[in-house]
Amino acid sequence: MERSQRLRIAVQKSGRLTDHSLDLLARCGLKFSRGKDQLMCYGENMPLDVLFVRDDDIPDLVQEDVCDLGLVGLNVIEEKRLAMAARGTQARFELIQRLDFGRCRLSLAVPDEFRYEGLRSLAGRRIATTYPNTLARFLRENSIEAEIVTLSGAVEIAPRLGRADLICDLVSTGSTLNANHLREVTTVLESEAALIRTPVPLPDEKADWVRRLLMRIDGVQQVRESKYIMLHAPRSALPEIKKLLPGSESPTVIPLDGSGEKVAVHAVCRENVFWETLESLKAAGASAVLVLPVEKMLA
Repeated sequence: MERSQRLRIAVQKSGRLTDHSLDLLARCGLKFSRGKDQLMCYGENMPLDVLFVRDDDIPDLVQEDVCDLGLVGLNVIEEKRLAMAARGTQARFELIQRLDFGRCRLSLAVPDEFRYEGLRSLAGRRIATTYPNTLARFLRENSIEAEIVTLSGAVEIAPRLGRADLICDLVSTGSTLNANHLREVTTVLESEAALIRTPVPLPDEKADWVRRLLMRIDGVQQVRESKYIMLHAPRSALPEIKKLLPGSESPTVIPLDGSGEKVAVHAVCRENVFWETLESLKAAGASAVLVLPVEKMLA
């Protein structure tokens, strides 16, 4: 198939989103192989090729139509959009779907000895960050005058080097902050992975594959925490059992052969199923409870 008919998707070449992004594409049915230093790999069973690049290059590659799609964090998308707006231009990439992974937050963090008494404590301070435009908007919206120190990396050590009083950086678990004697004080931006697309209209065949890919992503995300529950129960216990099934739509109820009083109940639960849930189901009269993972689901 010609390049013009094959989709290209830009993915972070290394970092917190890489493995999750590739896992998502694999669960959507894409088969591909990637060498250690390979910057592009070709889909073997779908007309979709993956380009591995720096995450902050992804919005540019998409809006310049080098790639049709990009999988990148909302933090990068927003910083790029604000940077372009500051230069008097408008971002042309289109955000088409948020994805249920890569959750983190852009937060302000201060040294342990810093006396923080709310946002007013930021006035006149030096704040180190790799997200100067997002931070500038936050300060502006909160009427705070502070100096932004833009760094390309190692933001967390800026206070110890005397380059800043506090930092604004991405936080997921907080372990990096703890290791550098910093504590999180407020959130500037909530982030997660997202899919963006080129502003250029796609040929019908490409557009159809984008539609199919989005449908498959929906199916993958729906089952990420879903479980399929099967159990036996007395008919009289059905009202209570339905209440206990977490995140379930109306379950399927099937009469058991040779038993007028007992039924089989099948349900897809779209929330975590804990041991406490199973114990409550058993206490309500359920028996032969079986919990299975759900691999794929289309609504």
